[in-house]
Amino acid sequence: MGATSRPTDPRPRAFDRAVADLGAALWRPELVVEEIPSPQRIAPYSAAITADVIVSGDDVGTGRLILLHDPAGNSAWEGTFRCVTFARADVDAEMVSDPLLPHVGWSWLTDSLANHEAGYAEPSGTVTSVSSESFGQMADEPARAEVEIRASWTPELDAGGNGLTAHLEAWADLLCTVAGLPPLPPGVVPMTPRRAR
Repeated sequence: MGATSRPTDPRPRAFDRAVADLGAALWRPELVVEEIPSPQRIAPYSAAITADVIVSGDDVGTGRLILLHDPAGNSAWEGTFRCVTFARADVDAEMVSDPLLPHVGWSWLTDSLANHEAGYAEPSGTVTSVSSESFGQMADEPARAEVEIRASWTPELDAGGNGLTAHLEAWADLLCTVAGLPPLPPGVVPMTPRRAR
């Protein structure tokens, strides 16, 4: 995809509506979420957040979500909005050697979207699992195993930009699932937003 110049016109109302949902989202208590600068060359309009999954004071996972918007549409997206994410967490070493892990990792995304009835199109992405062991002067470092999901999809938002909340909830579940946490039971919603300072 080539570089896109930044527009000088006022932001589209549909994008403002979606960004408002992003800013008003209620997150699971394990997530510490903050806004970050968004990429400037991928689409005319964009917004981004990052999140850490914190359990008992330990950082057990991390992720990023970028919302892209091109009012003229994008043939690769089959729409005017696109969600782009990555999620990464440490996992048990045995999981990394499981040949089914990439398929399971991808299902974490699609299941999260389905569970929140977040309609989408044109999904794409990769699931990567790696293990590392340190040697020499770094031999005291513990062995590590990680899984990383990089994905994008076109959210089915209405013409006014409404409908992003279900995708945000699905993304939160994806981060927590990658980090080994169970999904929230049906009907349970977070009580307060939690954002990093």
